[in-house]
Amino acid sequence: MRKDFLHHYGRQFGTLIGLVFLVIILWILTPHFMTISNLLNVVQQTSINAIIAVGLTFVIITAGIDLSVGSILAFSGVVLASVLNAGMPVPIAMLTGLGVGLLCGIVNGLLISYGRLPPFISTLGLMSVARGAALLYTHGRPISGFTNSFRYLATGEILHIPMPVIIMVIVYLFAHFVLTRTIFGRYTYAIGGNEEAATLSGVNVKFYKTMVYGLCGLLSGLAAIILTARLNSAQPIAGFMYELDAIAATVIGGTSLMGGEGRVTGTLIGALIMGVIRNGLNLLGVSSFVQQTVIGSVIIIAVLIDMTLKRQRI
Repeated sequence: MRKDFLHHYGRQFGTLIGLVFLVIILWILTPHFMTISNLLNVVQQTSINAIIAVGLTFVIITAGIDLSVGSILAFSGVVLASVLNAGMPVPIAMLTGLGVGLLCGIVNGLLISYGRLPPFISTLGLMSVARGAALLYTHGRPISGFTNSFRYLATGEILHIPMPVIIMVIVYLFAHFVLTRTIFGRYTYAIGGNEEAATLSGVNVKFYKTMVYGLCGLLSGLAAIILTARLNSAQPIAGFMYELDAIAATVIGGTSLMGGEGRVTGTLIGALIMGVIRNGLNLLGVSSFVQQTVIGSVIIIAVLIDMTLKRQRI
């Protein structure tokens, strides 16, 4: 029982301890870090990456990858913004943005499941297609100027809690329920654990894998809504390299790149670690170029740890 407990929860506890240790270090290095306003800012800034990382958690559990989430965010955002500027109601515009993200994700899933393309190739291609579509749609220019009712999604508060944080918590609670309490979640783990065995067990692997990528695209569309409301602008270059942060958050949180293992609770801790690192480096005056180097190093270390733990369990 102890071995099973450590197998399932030890990595997450270790990640949580790492987050606490990182917070203490930054508190020592800069007194501005542990202020209430800065901590709220960290969580609010983390919310977008954390929501994207939820979708990637599902994808990576199936032993896949999605490099197109940042480009899907940009494309969803500019379509959403154009619908808003056309005078359509906010709910219709939001559904349009979510629909674009969902459609892009399903295209990825179809190419991977039915077209038999490797996930890396399919999502890399769609990353370029979606980014190009966003640039063509806007002629390379941002779309801005939205109503206060739409911007409330990013600037509003409930009981002094920012709306992006509330949306993030709802997404994580729903994702946790889906992964742990539904057939969809059970099949997601089964596909990543052994796709051939899942097929022989009667699981419609192609359908469920397509839906997993659709969910990832849908959550990228949701992130696009929050980002557009926050910036009061939709830019075709938005979301650049967001896939890097989201993959890092997912892997740091304990989701195995080999598939079949992962939890959204770990992903949330990983996303918070990414947010704390970026915020702390900004407060310390570290350049964005060095930050990219640090983030890349964190990903490499996380994957090395994951592979080492995998080999030890075999």
